[in-house]
Amino acid sequence: MPEGASGSGSTDAKHEDRNQRASKLVDRFSLWSGAAGLIPVPLLDVAAVGGVQLQMLRRLSEIYAVPFSENLGKSVVASLAGAVIPASTATTTAMGVGSMIKSVPGGQMVGALTMPVFSAAATYVIGKVFIQHFASGGTLLDFNPPDYREFIKTQREKFFSRSKTESQPTPHASTTSGSPTEGATSSNV
Repeated sequence: MPEGASGSGSTDAKHEDRNQRASKLVDRFSLWSGAAGLIPVPLLDVAAVGGVQLQMLRRLSEIYAVPFSENLGKSVVASLAGAVIPASTATTTAMGVGSMIKSVPGGQMVGALTMPVFSAAATYVIGKVFIQHFASGGTLLDFNPPDYREFIKTQREKFFSRSKTESQPTPHASTTSGSPTEGATSSNV
């Protein structure tokens, strides 16, 4: 059916619903990734964050009906991390340093403050990249990280500006309650 023909409105609504579900999923997994960054054992925290990111990629694949393979998923996440390094050396370095500093006496506090933030940021960016890729009809097989360098920079800036905005007190902040995963069930995570 050509674009603009009758019935495309419902297709657009389906795509919008799918994109909203995917965005909520990325937000939720970013929180889980930040929690994984709190693990006090160096390198175990990085492995846990990688596991969270892989599970997020699996769930995004389901939402967009893209075939998923765990081995291919690991490879794609690793290659995207390689693409993120030039675009965001500070984030990647901070994650590594944040993890390793936990092994230094007294470094636990520094690691506990840096690792969750940068883990959540990396997961958010990876999720947004795959939403963009899958929404445009891409698959895991045709993913090319360098194609997304500018998009990665934009999403990273959005994450940190959003984090700054959310950390500022608002008149309604005192009336909201609940955990960051409130409303999420074990089947949603």
